[in-house]
Amino acid sequence: MPRFALLLASGAALVSGDSDVTTIKLGQDINYPPFAFIDEDGNLQGLGKDIADGMTALCEDLEIEVVQTLWKNCWDEDGEDGPKLGAELEDGSLDACTSFTHTRGIRNQFVDFSSGILNVNKAAGLLTMLVDGKPKVDGLSDLDGVTIVDVAGWAPTADTIAYVTNKCTRESYSPNYEMVFGSGNDASMQMLRDGDADVMFVYADQAQSFQCDSNGIGKSTGEPATWNCSLWEGFGTEYAYVQTGKFGYVYNGTTLALAKKGSGVVDKLNPCLWKFMETKEYHDICEKHDFLDSCYPNAYWTDKDKEVTHEYNMETNEHVGEDCSSGYCPCPLSSVGQF
Repeated sequence: MPRFALLLASGAALVSGDSDVTTIKLGQDINYPPFAFIDEDGNLQGLGKDIADGMTALCEDLEIEVVQTLWKNCWDEDGEDGPKLGAELEDGSLDACTSFTHTRGIRNQFVDFSSGILNVNKAAGLLTMLVDGKPKVDGLSDLDGVTIVDVAGWAPTADTIAYVTNKCTRESYSPNYEMVFGSGNDASMQMLRDGDADVMFVYADQAQSFQCDSNGIGKSTGEPATWNCSLWEGFGTEYAYVQTGKFGYVYNGTTLALAKKGSGVVDKLNPCLWKFMETKEYHDICEKHDFLDSCYPNAYWTDKDKEVTHEYNMETNEHVGEDCSSGYCPCPLSSVGQF
């Protein structure tokens, strides 16, 4: 039984002074900038940790300890009998994991999600290679006969492609595609580059988040990259998104916590989370990580804050321009790809 569940069952709690304090151990990996990463001194960083730390400071009855783990220890896409709860959530080594998207589909059979920390659900997209500046699979494709690589263990999960539509044609995708899996974002990108997949079903901001400078520093984090920078070079020249703004795969956006179903962890976290999201510190954290257009605006948002809209949150038909040089292709006037 998880530590948190044991505390609930016994009616006990950790005590600090005159207050009953519940401690929750929250896991994160380090390869999901700017949500979860590590700085050059080895300290955990990210949107999820910043919010968790702010909640600990705000709520006297709650202490959140953020620790490093593998995403697979939270949600295991590669179980022998199919996707399942990760080992460290199953055995109670962790109470919850941060920065997971509340997707539709199989996850809901195993986990509870906290409330979202982003108002704009994280859009999914389709990434493809460019050939002479033209997408291998263009925005009009219904994916019939196409090989799709999904990033195993990450949202958007493979089963949720059934819930999204083509943002150029407004039609559902053909079920006659082949789904293959990459073990992480780098492996999936390598498969795309090697031609083992035609498109990659992935977050619409992932390519932008993985951009680096010439010294291997992640542009979204300001810290040494924990991913292969060279694989993500050429955004807008070698590869691009041909579909963005796909929100049909989610119930809610990025959440503070994913926990074992029925554990009660999210019920403990949510009241403090709601309280924290009304503070100036929440606004400042969103600004720090460039999420002012994605977070829940509160009284501290200015009119200027509300004017920002990133391309990855736009639907494909909203992109302007005549090519894919921005990394986000507009809807084509006619199909120019091979599918």
